[in-house]
Amino acid sequence: MKNKYEARLGTERMLPLVFKMALPAVAAQFVNLLYNIVDRIYIGHIPEIGTNALAGIGVTTSIVILISSFSAIVGAGGSPLAAIALAQGDRERAGKIVGNGFILLILFTIFTSLITYTFMEPILLFTGASKYTLGYAVDYLSIYLLGTLFVEISTGLNAFINAQGRPSIAMCSVLIGALLNIVLDPIFIFWLDMGVKGAALATILSQACSAIWVLSFLFSRRASLPLERRYMRLDRRIVLSMFALGISPFIMASTESLVGFVLNSSLKNFGDIYVSALAILQSAMQFASVPLTGFAQGFVPIISYNYGHGDKQRVKDCFRIVLIVMFSFNLILMLFMILFPSTVASAFTSDEELIDTVRWVMPIFLPMIPFCISFCLLTGYWLMPFTGHQHDLSYES
Repeated sequence: MKNKYEARLGTERMLPLVFKMALPAVAAQFVNLLYNIVDRIYIGHIPEIGTNALAGIGVTTSIVILISSFSAIVGAGGSPLAAIALAQGDRERAGKIVGNGFILLILFTIFTSLITYTFMEPILLFTGASKYTLGYAVDYLSIYLLGTLFVEISTGLNAFINAQGRPSIAMCSVLIGALLNIVLDPIFIFWLDMGVKGAALATILSQACSAIWVLSFLFSRRASLPLERRYMRLDRRIVLSMFALGISPFIMASTESLVGFVLNSSLKNFGDIYVSALAILQSAMQFASVPLTGFAQGFVPIISYNYGHGDKQRVKDCFRIVLIVMFSFNLILMLFMILFPSTVASAFTSDEELIDTVRWVMPIFLPMIPFCISFCLLTGYWLMPFTGHQHDLSYES
């Protein structure tokens, strides 16, 4: 039996529904971005070592993005399938998708953590670390990896809360972690004098709280699509369906990581100042592209539910509204960063040389963002029929 939160995905007027679902997700993504940005702001202002420490954290960004991108296979690949199953009244299949997703996240954590711990220094040197920044990068990443499971769970399973029509619950999971990170960062970095290790510790403790919030909801009676132990056995057809749909967002996220590898390894030949500048530029780019992720998390449950319900007109209406809003918002934000690059750079560092470097590089670095947003949205929309096709195949005997 459908509850009121699921039912509204197929009945409410599209424009208010899109904003009702998307705005909490956008807010959550902005807050989630604070994890990295707050770390970098505090680290960049550490006396004497700030610039090198910031460069060290910058070279870990590509690795962190690559690790996090595995959760997209479950979140972006599984939650639309779960929403389609809910729309078709197949709650057992929807439950199996959530259970399989949870097991996959654990397996991804084991795989990525073992690989990164084993080859940490060679990977960091490849991604652009120098002899002056390698120590800071190792200090940060070695602690951050201890919380990989929390990161995977909080980002991967949060999408299933959105799929139930509960964006405010999903937003709270991110909000709790990010606010805690803001509080803990200055305590660990400055008061306890832990430096970059303190930033990493604050991040994983915050992510742990987010993961606990997500799991407490999914295991509770409040969830219309709960996480149940009886469904925590891998089903080959469900896993293949999630991979078929989730591989596209995974490739997009991991490609961003690979671009970071190439840029960092190239820029280190020109000096650590440019690696630090890239760390600031990446934060600015993430900030400008956050509405893409937020609106995607908000509108995908609507599209998936109505596609599963057979209402293709509502699918088209939803896509059109989201495309216009997202492109306009990102264009405005991007123009601000291009016109006022020094203001953006000053938030991360007080080093005048670094601010000046960012000032002349940022107008060149950011103009690609609106085109990337359009491409990602159009790609996702084109994959929707394929989603349904995979869903139908899973029932063949």
